[in-house]
Amino acid sequence: MTLDPMPFESPATALDMEIMSRQLGRTMRGVVSIARRCACGAPAVVRTLPRLPSGAPFPTSFYLTLPSLVEEISRVEATGTLAEWTEELAGDPEAQRKHRRAHEHFLERRDELGDVEEIRGISCGGMPERVKCLHALAGHALAEGPGLNPYGDRVLEQIAESASIERCRCEDTPASVTAEWEADGTRPTDRVAAIDCGTNSIRLLIADAADDPDRPGGAALTDIDRTMTIVRLGYGVDRTGVLDPEAIDRTLEALRSYKQRIDAAGVAPAAVRFVATSATRDASNRDDFVRGVRSILGIDPEVIDGAEEATLSFQGAVTSLPSAPEAPSLVVDIGGGSTELIIGAEEPEAEVSLNIGSVRIMERHLQDDPPSEDAIRAAERDIDEMLDTATEIDLSRVRSLVGVAGTVTTMTAHALGLDQYEPDAIHGAETDVERFAELCEEMARTPRAEREQMAYIHPGRVDVIGAGALVWARILRRVAAEGHVSVAVTSEHDILDGIALSALRRLRVAEAEPAPRTSAPTGAQTD
Repeated sequence: MTLDPMPFESPATALDMEIMSRQLGRTMRGVVSIARRCACGAPAVVRTLPRLPSGAPFPTSFYLTLPSLVEEISRVEATGTLAEWTEELAGDPEAQRKHRRAHEHFLERRDELGDVEEIRGISCGGMPERVKCLHALAGHALAEGPGLNPYGDRVLEQIAESASIERCRCEDTPASVTAEWEADGTRPTDRVAAIDCGTNSIRLLIADAADDPDRPGGAALTDIDRTMTIVRLGYGVDRTGVLDPEAIDRTLEALRSYKQRIDAAGVAPAAVRFVATSATRDASNRDDFVRGVRSILGIDPEVIDGAEEATLSFQGAVTSLPSAPEAPSLVVDIGGGSTELIIGAEEPEAEVSLNIGSVRIMERHLQDDPPSEDAIRAAERDIDEMLDTATEIDLSRVRSLVGVAGTVTTMTAHALGLDQYEPDAIHGAETDVERFAELCEEMARTPRAEREQMAYIHPGRVDVIGAGALVWARILRRVAAEGHVSVAVTSEHDILDGIALSALRRLRVAEAEPAPRTSAPTGAQTD
């Protein structure tokens, strides 16, 4: 059964997380969204994951946080109401039917966020046979609206004169907390999480993000956690048109570990953005993957198009360089399934996404070890034909060249003669364009056994680095032929940083919008 969307649900912002910590005296864990708000906009009910970051099952799902409601419902429970209503339930078949219907609905709603074996079939508040916790029942009733959870509706009606989401009694409101931050300058830096799921790897960035009008893009990122896992989600997609089930499993397993890191870092759900690119765009069974991501993160993954992918790559690359490159810049992002070309100054002016990448070219042409000269020439023709279609990009205008992502950074380590991969040495490095192209062409012809001995090549890239290097070489040759660019600049920062910056912008938009007014859960709660 597919349930209707929750009528009052909204994202949890950094401001919401701060208010909830004040309401509860601790950090709320496993937050998915705000299921219902007070009239002032403060969280009243938070929707939670069925398994907390610690691994513990958490059956409640709709957790009541609004202090005035918590206090008044506790007083009702202290009068012996639980025993009274449980006895009443036992003798009333119609009440039993409604209570069981609420129980079944609750389970279906919680199962949207993932199946947890330890609490399978167990709901909250004593449902379906008892009336045990009125806070949980009231939370469910508020989240879904009146008429679904009879005992939740009943307790809310009983306390309506003393506590209601329609009559604010909050000490900490969105307006008061924001004013407090602005007055003393203590507004916390927003912590954001970005996940980039590509053809070859899935990457996580957790960063503290702060507004900075003096920087391109208007914000600055400070890394907290940056990691990559080779999962090969796009393996075989070019040939089959579907995501391999084992590749999906590998990717979701990596995502589970990322989720633990995100929760441990205290990132609010509204500050998390998951972006899937080339392989997922092309797969006929991408919905299977989307459901898996949703069950782990509690948010929908975003399968973006090539244009947005290019924009995010440009913003992530250019804003992070030690000094601004001469404009216009050409930013090149070589992935496993696609390559993005973006030209612009502080913002992209034109972009194109081409279906050439390290995994695609390797699978099409370079599977022999080492590849034959005929295979390399065929790969070069394939790459050149795709580059010929990029008419949106006028290479004669390019005055600086910036390369990002694993192929370029790995080949930069090779060009620098590093003994191991050193991000600080690689970021901002400048390499002669002609020499860089020669090294890339040599790498395409290097046997696998030799590549395996190069410590700066990630083991998961060993078999595809030659193909990616060949894509980079063909681009370098074309830019060099125009005569305006002599060096290529490497950026360790790319689409992942662009995703993080976009997550910050979304938080700012959410905070600027007034919280929606909510209707009362029962007729007795109206003013």
